[in-house]
Amino acid sequence: MISFVNDRSGFTTPMSIFYLIAIVILFLISSLMGCMMPQKALTIKENEMQLTEDAIYRSDTASVVPREEMFHDLAQFRIIYVGEQHTNPSHHANQLAVIKAIFENDPKLTIGMEMFDHTYQQVLDQWIAGGLDETAFLEKSHWYANWRFDFDLYRGILEYAKENRIRIVALNLPFHIPGKISTGGIASLQKEDRRHLPKTVNLDDAEHRAYVEKIFSMHALPGRENFEHFYEAQCVWEDAMAEAVAENLSAGKMVVIIGNGHIIRKFGVPNRVFSRNHLPFRTIYMEPVGNEIDADDGDYIWVTPKTPMPRMPMR
Repeated sequence: MISFVNDRSGFTTPMSIFYLIAIVILFLISSLMGCMMPQKALTIKENEMQLTEDAIYRSDTASVVPREEMFHDLAQFRIIYVGEQHTNPSHHANQLAVIKAIFENDPKLTIGMEMFDHTYQQVLDQWIAGGLDETAFLEKSHWYANWRFDFDLYRGILEYAKENRIRIVALNLPFHIPGKISTGGIASLQKEDRRHLPKTVNLDDAEHRAYVEKIFSMHALPGRENFEHFYEAQCVWEDAMAEAVAENLSAGKMVVIIGNGHIIRKFGVPNRVFSRNHLPFRTIYMEPVGNEIDADDGDYIWVTPKTPMPRMPMR
C-alpha cells in the first residue's frame, strides 16, 4: 500500500527497507501472539468463539458455515473481495478455490489483482491470450521490481486464468506514487504522476481515518512524519483501485485479489467501489489460527494455517 508492509493487514510498499522492518515486526508479533494464544484456534472477539483451521465464519449470522454454503451465497453478488496476507500460501490457495467456484457458474468472470499497476494491462492481456511464457511474463511485468513477493505464491491463480482465458485487470497505480504522496502530499506530484490519480478521492471517512492513524502511529519513519500526507496516499491508493474495479466490471462478476488491509471492515476499497456503482458485494477476510479479530473485519472470516515466516521480497 503506502510506505510500509504489515503482512497481517495486507499493506505493501515499494521500498525494501520498509519490507525488512515490517517483516521483523511481524515475526516478533507472531512469536508473542503464539505464546499468548492457542496455536490451533482463531478467536472472534465479540463472542469468544474458537475457530480451527479451514473454518468459515459468516459474520451476519455469527455462525460457522460449510464452504459450499459460502460459495452459493457469493454467487448472488457482483463483486467478491478475497483478502490475503501476501506471504501465506494457504490464502492464495483459497483465493483460487473461490475463483474456480465462481467461474464454474459465470464464464464472464473477471479477476482484479492488486499485484499489478494499470500500466501493465497490456502485459496481462498478452499472458491471458497465451502470448507469453512464464519467463517472458515475469520480465515484461517487472514482477520482482514491482510486487516482489515470490511468484510461486500467485502462479496457480495466474495459470488458471490463462488456461481458461479469464481476463485479469490490473488494479493498482504505479507503486512509486503512494510513496511520493506520503512524503509530500498530493500537491507535490508532478504532472506525469498526476495522470495516474483517480478522478475522486474520499478523505472524509472517520472510521477509515482512525484505522489508518493507528497504523501510522506504529510505523512512523523519517520523512513520513506528516499524517495528512500519509492519509492522502492511503486514500489515493484505495480510490485508484476502487475506480479500476468499477470501470472494468464486465457483464459478469469480478473476484478481487487484494491485501486484507484494503478490505477490512469494507471502508477501504469495497465501500469506495460501492459509492461509484452501488452494486452488491461480499468480502472474505483470511486470518491464521493463533490470532484474535473482530467479527466485522469481513463478511466471511476464513481461518487458515498460521503464516509461515515471510520470505523477503526481492529488491
